Amino acid sequence: MSTTFTVNGREVTVDADPDTPLLWVLRDELGLTGTKFGCGIAACGACTVMLDGMSRRSCVTPLSTLDGARVETIEGVTGPEAEVVQAAWVDINVPQCGYCQSGQVMAATSLLQMIPKPTDEEIDNAMAGNICRCATYVRIRQAIRQASDNLEA
Repeated sequence: MSTTFTVNGREVTVDADPDTPLLWVLRDELGLTGTKFGCGIAACGACTVMLDGMSRRSCVTPLSTLDGARVETIEGVTGPEAEVVQAAWVDINVPQCGYCQSGQVMAATSLLQMIPKPTDEEIDNAMAGNICRCATYVRIRQAIRQASDNLEA
């Protein structure tokens, strides 16, 4: 069965089992390896992408739900929110091992697209479920605050 959707602004048609998770389509079929496998049960956030503008766990999103959808991955996320988040991540030196960072950046970008000036509680709620084994949560929150401040600058 073929499914056609847009990935990072490019229309793609994938011929695969409809139950195949988006994560494996991105990595194995399309060569977009920035989206990481962490747990396979949507609990860690390493596989976070944006699906039609909303943060989504790609490891549990079946190909069958994607016909006509718009997917953004870490390789293609753009816009002012993405730019300030990525700059803040570098400025504050958020990553340690870096494995979870593509999912963290995607979730933070999605948050700022919905709530440009989030409170700490809104940041915590939006980032809940994005696990960082290196425990850089303080720097992640600091980077999101800085990114939010820089949206207007």
